[in-house]
Parts: sequence; C-alpha cells; structure tokens
Amino acid sequence: MKTLLLIRHAKSSWNDPDQDDFDRPLNKRGKQNAPEMAGRLMHKGMVPELIISSPAKRARTTAKIMAREWKYPKEAILLEEELYLCYASTFLKVITKIDDDFDVVAIFAHNPGITDFANYLTEEIRIDNVPTAGIFAVEADISSWKDFDRGHKKFLFFDYPKQEMV
Repeated sequence: MKTLLLIRHAKSSWNDPDQDDFDRPLNKRGKQNAPEMAGRLMHKGMVPELIISSPAKRARTTAKIMAREWKYPKEAILLEEELYLCYASTFLKVITKIDDDFDVVAIFAHNPGITDFANYLTEEIRIDNVPTAGIFAVEADISSWKDFDRGHKKFLFFDYPKQEMV
C-alpha cells in the first residue's frame, strides 16, 4: 500500500501586484494555516516519509513549514520544476519516479492542476476546488509507485483550514 497526500500551497500574498507569480510569498493566514494542517495530518497518524514540492516560493515555503512540524529535514524536500502550474497528467510523471522505499508521500503544488488530479484519482468523491493549504489523501493498492496509475485507489480524506477538524 502507498499513500499519496496532495497538498495545495497555503494562502499567498498579493500585496505586490508587480511581483512575479513564481516568487509570491505566503501571507499571514498562509503562515498560520500551514502548521495547523501539518498538525492535523499528525493527528491522523499521517506523516510523509518523502516531500516533493513545486519550486515556486509559496509551495516551497508551505512544504518547509509543514516539514518543520513533522521534524522532516527541509534540505530533504525534493523540488520538481514540473509541478509549477502543471496539468493533472504531470503528477503521474512525478509519482512514477518515486522510490518504492517510501510509503507515504506528500506532493505540494498548485491549482487548477491539483484539483484536476484529485478528481482523476477516485470516483468516490468529486471536489470543486482544493483550497489553499487543503489536503486530499488517497491510498493505492500497489507496492511500486510505477503502478500508481493502474492501481486501485481508495479515498482517505479531504481536509482544509476552514473545515472543522474531524
């Protein structure tokens, strides 16, 4: 079994309208939501063994904040250029490269790709939007990440900051 945690970056700042999208930082709410959501995952007993992130500042910062909560070394976060504003199909390319030693993996990315990919993964649930700092989790009945697309996937949970903790 393999578990995939799709995590959208936390809320970013739009204070500087001239700032390049790639370099947008988190705003105050984003900096508060990221550790809160990391804590919720820990409460569920889900701590990733591998973190992969878009290199965009808002995704990278969200990953680092959550990694700190999980005692995961920030220098071990893998940055995947392809995840920056990618299509749903790109996630599969990234996933098939994951080392099979890892059973619980978190991928930090952006909309609309992350929402599209979440909806592709299971027919059990459909979502309109993965909100900022939202987490969509599935379990795949596979032993190798190379088989992720073909493996049966089971929806585990969908959580986000404005949702009451369950």
